[in-house]
Amino acid sequence: MRLLPFLVCAVSAAAQTYDLAVYGATAAGVTTAVSAARAGLKVVLLEPGAYVGGMASGGLQRTDVGRREVIGGMAFELYFRAGIHYDTVRYLQDVSWFMEPHVAEAIFRDMLREAGVQLLLHHRLREKNGVRKDGAIVQDITMENGTVIRAKIFADTSYEGDLMAQAGVSYTWGRESTGQYGESLAGVRERTPLHQFSVPISGRDEHGNLLPEISPEPLAAPGTADRKVQAYNFRLVLSDDPANQTPYPKPKHYDPKRYELLARLIEAYRKKADHPLRMNEFFLPVNIPNHKADFNNYGAFSTDYIGKSWDYPNASYARRAGIWEDHVEYTKGLLWFFAHDPRVPKPLQDEVNRWGLSRDEFTGTDHWPHQLYIREARRMIGEYVMTQKDIQTDRVKPDPIGMGSYNSDSHNIQRVLTPDGFVMNEGDMQVPVQPYQIPYRMITPKRAEATNLLVPVCFSASHVAYSTLRMEPQYMIIGQAAGIAAKMAIQSGKAVQEIDTAMLTRTLRSEGAIMEYVPSAQNPVLSKLRSRFFPSRPRVQ
Repeated sequence: MRLLPFLVCAVSAAAQTYDLAVYGATAAGVTTAVSAARAGLKVVLLEPGAYVGGMASGGLQRTDVGRREVIGGMAFELYFRAGIHYDTVRYLQDVSWFMEPHVAEAIFRDMLREAGVQLLLHHRLREKNGVRKDGAIVQDITMENGTVIRAKIFADTSYEGDLMAQAGVSYTWGRESTGQYGESLAGVRERTPLHQFSVPISGRDEHGNLLPEISPEPLAAPGTADRKVQAYNFRLVLSDDPANQTPYPKPKHYDPKRYELLARLIEAYRKKADHPLRMNEFFLPVNIPNHKADFNNYGAFSTDYIGKSWDYPNASYARRAGIWEDHVEYTKGLLWFFAHDPRVPKPLQDEVNRWGLSRDEFTGTDHWPHQLYIREARRMIGEYVMTQKDIQTDRVKPDPIGMGSYNSDSHNIQRVLTPDGFVMNEGDMQVPVQPYQIPYRMITPKRAEATNLLVPVCFSASHVAYSTLRMEPQYMIIGQAAGIAAKMAIQSGKAVQEIDTAMLTRTLRSEGAIMEYVPSAQNPVLSKLRSRFFPSRPRVQ
């Protein structure tokens, strides 16, 4: 009986036409849809799964902020609304940059409902022939359940870019060479010091066989291009409150031999350290409200499932599901190993066992995050490709839609043996940037390929540039711009590549978007948002 409303909705949606159809209810999808709806468009947001918010409500609760002053508009609105939820004014703060997953999703759903966006969950694009075009114009898209969606403008806000790919838009994945765009950070990296094996560990067993979780491929020369993708992981939300814990689940196919390399690493650290090993030497826990923490990858062997994401960008739905489940098995096994294996020192094991899955989070997926952290998949090759120079030296743009400021941050891509037989990770990139402007042109395809499609997540950038732009606040910033751009394209009757970008920038500024970095103790859009959402709140000095 619970499925009946969904079925009725699917039948009625099949005959509907929209101004804007947004595919993928990621954080970028929400801001794209809400921005357009607030501008007066009839908008539908289609989500393949059952949840809203992508990683911003799927475990990545320690927001990758960078410079807070560059986060404005609807992105800032999310954190402002979270501040209201947690009543952070008690601590002389107006925003909450960190929030619980269920709170983030509730805020996103509130924004969609208030704006009048039609949300259709369980609507996944048909895997083949799901996009119908007439020349460079996308006419309609067909879902697996048979629903046909017609729209004047489409936006692909998924992490995978399936609509974009089926629309015949050029794209790439993996890493460019240093020579392709003249990027010193491109391609295979020379040995990097962070998230690395800081002690020499042999990668072979007593019979000379390669240990699990090490690639047999030889390491290519620095700067070489490849089709390999940075590691994915699950951002675990754990609780240290015994009343709100669920024990770590043992995976179906647990094999402690899979973690032999980790056991060797722990033993090497134990011998070298002058202190009992701590959990934060293997995980990156950051506290979020209500006795919870967002646990991210940290160190040489952690939650990043290195080398197992390479096939994901272009894989079939069935293959992606297999990759996803393999990540689940790996991560559950990792937790089980730390919690139960006798090779883990007791103080470390006791600390791990003080935590458990948060019982009140991800209740529809057995308290496991409902979103795999797809850090990078397809990347469009569009009207303008952002590269290293755009985030380091050429940071001002004629068509800005927002700003970025987070480090160039790529997680490791492969784990290999050095010529002397020791283990090393390769691909890590953590290079500071100065705040830079994001150009509108990078979310538009080439004009000959699609004139009514916007791509706010799998946008046009090199691996190096994407590594700083791929943060959830920036996705939301870009999404807000996409929603306004859709309105302008429809209103003017022009292709998305031909809208008045100066007017787009002005409109975004009027809605609180940030185009220039001005160091400040207070966000310049704060007073506007405060008066809108909490007019009676006294000003915090």
